[in-house]
This record gives sequence, C-alpha cells and structure tokens, in this order.
Amino acid sequence: MSTIHKFEHPLNEKTRIYLRVEALLRQINHCSDFADPQHYQVLFRSMFDLLDIFEQIQLKAELAKDLEKQRISYRNWLNVDGVNQQMLQSVLNDLDAVHRGLMSSERFGVSLKEDRFLSVVRQRFSLPGGSCCFDLPSLHYWLHLPIERRQQDAQRWIESVSALNAALNQWLKLTRETGVYHAQIARNGFFQSDAEEANILRLNIPMNYGVLPTISGHKNRFAIKFVNFENGQASSQDVEFDLAVCQ
Repeated sequence: MSTIHKFEHPLNEKTRIYLRVEALLRQINHCSDFADPQHYQVLFRSMFDLLDIFEQIQLKAELAKDLEKQRISYRNWLNVDGVNQQMLQSVLNDLDAVHRGLMSSERFGVSLKEDRFLSVVRQRFSLPGGSCCFDLPSLHYWLHLPIERRQQDAQRWIESVSALNAALNQWLKLTRETGVYHAQIARNGFFQSDAEEANILRLNIPMNYGVLPTISGHKNRFAIKFVNFENGQASSQDVEFDLAVCQ
C-alpha cells in the first residue's frame, strides 16, 4: 500500500482561524526547548502571528460559544439507551473543565503584549532579516543567556495561552471525531458533495497519484479538484481517497 498523505480543509472562516492557531501553538511548543539553535526564529514568529490573530478576532468569546454548543449537544445524549454513559460523562467533564479554564483566563495575548522583551523584539522581527544583532541587540543578548533561562521564559509565554491551548484542542478533537472516513472516487480528478453544517473535511490520499486537493465550498456543500503536484495542472485521472466530513 502506498504512503498516505493526510489533508484537512476548513469549511468556514472561524474554523480556518482555529486550525491556524492550532498549528502556531504546535510550533511554539515544539520549539520551546531550543534543541536547534534556530528554534527561536520559529517560536517568536509563531507567537507574533498569534498576537496578530488575537488583535483581529475575539477568539476567547468565539471559542467559548462553540464549546457551549458542544456541551449542549452532548448533554442531549444523557440517559439515552445504548449510549455509553460513562464515556459520555467523561467527555462532559472534560468540556466543563476546559470551559471553566477558558472563562477564568485573561484575554488572550495580554501577558504577551505586556512583556517588555517581547514588545521590543516584535517591533523589528517583521523586517526582512530583522533578527540580526544590530537590529535587535536585546534578542542577541537573550540568545546568549543560559538555555535554562530561555526555556523558562518560553514556558512562561506558553503558560499564558494554556487555557486557549486546552480549549481549542478539546473542540477540535471532538469535532474531528464526528467524521467517519468513507472511500470515495474523484472521477477525472473531481468530486463534489453536500454537507450539513460541516466544519472540517479530512482526506487521506495515496501518494502514488501524485496529486493534491484544491477545495472550495462552505458548511453545506463543497467541491474537490485534484491537481498534479509536478505541473500544477488539473488531474484527469480517477483518484481513490478516503473522506471524513466533520461537524
């Protein structure tokens, strides 16, 4: 069996932002130990991208509403015959915990914006090559501090968005679990279908086809066109893939 490449696509703008935030948080966590000397570049870039998102959308309020919708949906299954009540209660407990943590947390990004060192670095970091020592002597100094100190600083920055991380992971986990993979065929490289209040499409595509998906649509309908990786042209071959529609 050929190697599979996995692909996710959001079907509304809010979910698009959630997936971007998830990717940024993963990058921050991955680079926070500074195992590679250049990890600081990814960590700071990801944090400043997060701050840009925080300034554009009331992410805390939106995520709280979406978690509440999930809580209401799962509560409807309480005391329903055939439903594993122990597992259901565990999910509800997890939702309650992350919702409480989210509501009691500060507005996302406040601590990061008030951090004097981060503010100085952010001002110049967006410049092409702006992390050079002559542009950012404070960053150059920080990079020569003991790695334990730098790791402590990174953990402090990460802790300031821990409530966001927990809440977002919970929402995305439950959303992804609503989708069940089904085998599909894109005739002549094209597939379309209806959806009902969907948030995310998840695709498993064998690498031997040499194609990638371009997706258009919204929460109620979508279309997938497969494109050849090598030349960027629309594929005319039939492509067999697995698709999960997550609500």
